[in-house]
Amino acid sequence: MIETASLAFDIDGVFADIMSLFIDIARDEYNIDNLLYQDISCYYIEECVDIKPEIISDIINKILDGKHSAPLKPIQGSTRVLNRLSREGPLLFVTARPYIGPIHNWISQTLSINPALVEVIATGSFEAKADVLLGKNISYFVEDRLETCFALNEKGVTPVVFKQPWNREKHPFLEVGSWDELESLINFNGSAR
Repeated sequence: MIETASLAFDIDGVFADIMSLFIDIARDEYNIDNLLYQDISCYYIEECVDIKPEIISDIINKILDGKHSAPLKPIQGSTRVLNRLSREGPLLFVTARPYIGPIHNWISQTLSINPALVEVIATGSFEAKADVLLGKNISYFVEDRLETCFALNEKGVTPVVFKQPWNREKHPFLEVGSWDELESLINFNGSAR
């Protein structure tokens, strides 16, 4: 079982349904209406979909800056489990985003919890996540990018792969396909479901 105080989370692709937002922005603002979630079979979108790189870059910047009309939604089940975890103590999110931007507010509002219970650290790179996690005494990290999972494992952080179409390569790590599955691995200190 995973102790609550030893667990932290990536944001995009784990809590925030960032790829659905990407698809919504592509459709609503660029008239790209043939892109499906399962089409995004690699982490770097430009490697697996036929969209101009400058459009992909524009959409990603809109997401990072919060400048989009389509809503960013949480991944199904995440809010319930994270709210339950917040009753055990503060939540830690570590992202490779280059800056926090509006994501901290989105997390606090989506979870309807005191922003003081949410710490978001933007590392600017995937490689920097392990050192941040180790410095915070985190031993388990829920992540959707497989390459990051291998890097975390090498540094002594146990990755939990959050199953997505872009991480379907063979790996040796614990994997969850939903927040319900993740919840079943956590040792809650008495907070009821």
